[in-house]
Amino acid sequence: MKLSRLALAVTLTPGLTLAANPAEPYQAPPLVVTSGRQAEPQRQATAATSVFTRQDIERLQVRSVPELLSRVPGISIVQNGGRGSLTSVFIRGANSNQTLVLVDGVRLNAAASGLARLEFLSPEQIERVEVVRGPRSALYGADAIGGVIQIFTRRGEAGLQPRVRLAAGTQQSFERSLGLSGGDDQTRFDLGASLDESAGFDRSNDARGRDADHDGLRRQALNLSLDHRFNDQLKGGFNLLDQRGETEYDDLFSFAPGNPSERFSVSSIAAHLEARLLDAWTSRLELGHTEDKSDNRDRFNSGNNFSFNTYRDSASWLNTLRLSDSQKLLLGADWYEDRLNSSSDFSETARWNQAAFIQHRYQGDGFATELGLRHDDNEQFGSENTANAALTLNLSQQLDLILSYGEGFHAPTFNDLYLDIPPFFGGNPDLDPEHSKTYEVQLRGEHLDTVWSLAAYRTEVTDLITVVSDPVTFFSQPQNVNKARLQGLELSLERNLLGWQAVLSAGWVDPRDRDTGHTLPRRAKRSLSLDLDRQFGDFGAGLSWQAASSRYDNAANTVEVAGYGLLGLRGSWKMSNELNWQVKVENLLDKDYSQATYTRPDNSTLFSPVTRYGFREEGRSAQLSLTWTPSL
Repeated sequence: MKLSRLALAVTLTPGLTLAANPAEPYQAPPLVVTSGRQAEPQRQATAATSVFTRQDIERLQVRSVPELLSRVPGISIVQNGGRGSLTSVFIRGANSNQTLVLVDGVRLNAAASGLARLEFLSPEQIERVEVVRGPRSALYGADAIGGVIQIFTRRGEAGLQPRVRLAAGTQQSFERSLGLSGGDDQTRFDLGASLDESAGFDRSNDARGRDADHDGLRRQALNLSLDHRFNDQLKGGFNLLDQRGETEYDDLFSFAPGNPSERFSVSSIAAHLEARLLDAWTSRLELGHTEDKSDNRDRFNSGNNFSFNTYRDSASWLNTLRLSDSQKLLLGADWYEDRLNSSSDFSETARWNQAAFIQHRYQGDGFATELGLRHDDNEQFGSENTANAALTLNLSQQLDLILSYGEGFHAPTFNDLYLDIPPFFGGNPDLDPEHSKTYEVQLRGEHLDTVWSLAAYRTEVTDLITVVSDPVTFFSQPQNVNKARLQGLELSLERNLLGWQAVLSAGWVDPRDRDTGHTLPRRAKRSLSLDLDRQFGDFGAGLSWQAASSRYDNAANTVEVAGYGLLGLRGSWKMSNELNWQVKVENLLDKDYSQATYTRPDNSTLFSPVTRYGFREEGRSAQLSLTWTPSL
């Protein structure tokens, strides 16, 4: 599967930076691991990469992973009604299932749908998030067309540090979490648990019967990490993340609505062992297991009862060879097996994938190169070869130009291949993977106390999987029929402005169906995010402004969802060395907006007219929290 070298530096706290000085705590900011599947300074990463540290998560007071990702240039977020609702993440206009999501190196995307349920992950269990924009299939295999999102669970530091957090807010929202972090020069650990509850709000504009109620969310989370250095040549550890709970939603597609809810469970376990076999050779073995369980139940409407449970076992072997001071070779092999247990009929419920890859890196005076190749062999769709190449030119000490090319592919999901719901839907076992080719130019610089980057890209996607319906029988089946062109610009700026820490990101994307000329649905063409934060002694203040342009909600481009702008304020007070208060107000202007729409029948007849409505997003909301970190 895909446990990555990513963990090489991050899945193991005493890794990377501690290798040089085991007494020092894990220092994430200078290093990224997702772009090249090995630790490297962010400036050397050839792929455009955004990083959020634990300090960023706490400063921004984010309450969900999608809220954090909305600050990345080129990303469009679509929720079907606030936190806990079905969420789609479009990176550079690519489909949600064309983005690979990893947790501590383990692939999280569900085998049934191809989606990773990011809306269920609690920020309290997260140490760091890296977002790579652009194809990485030459390193990670299937599903990395749009990019890779890498989530690292919390890590321990030397000493012993307990933590307790309590929060209360509008919509009868309550959050509680506690944890314990500690260790010494050889061993580090972190154990944390949290419980979030909210009565929620009505996620749809459908006021029929039971659909007029509020849709709540309950989420329990647990994380555990343990890392140990046996000696100077050998280290290992494991990470556990478990999220489970229940989220309510409206029954939008029946004339007599029920009261459905989804009981979810998303979990991952990653283990690794790394050895320095020679001065120039480091070898790493990674093992992983993930589960994605979804059980939908409705006591008023049995048509809403269904379940999809997917399981994945994985293994990776990575070898880093330092050929010289300027050359490095990465050799690796991946294996994973998917299994499915569902209430729906599938003719096949298991498949395996095995792969081998190689990547060469050269870092010279004034320029650097990267060249990679990967071969995947899958039990269902056969073999795939992908390649990537990049050239970095150091135009000056403060300015880099990066030219890159990358290939990607998205594997058909179990739903695409085998889901059978007669007489209206049938899977297509003859589907081929979707393929992509991306050309990109990046400029990165540091000028006038500003760190900035500008990227322009163009992606051609072929063999797009589209559900085709027969107009007479209404039977639908996925087919490889469409082509798409994704092109755009991304800008990010970060600087200190009159004492304020300012972070700006902007994206322009044109995701277009080449066959029809229509814009691909649910992608905002323009997006903007601005965060301003400043510390006044023990007090902190912050402001966020996020804006998204209008988007089409259907492939025919006949339904348009209006754009929106959201203003948020936040503050903090460090009452003592152990107590910290935080307050946050989101959607301060109480903007009424939607990110997606839905249709429902007007009456119970077979061909009754339908009316289109918008999903509701949360209005003005506030939260007050207290964090206690007692000294031991």
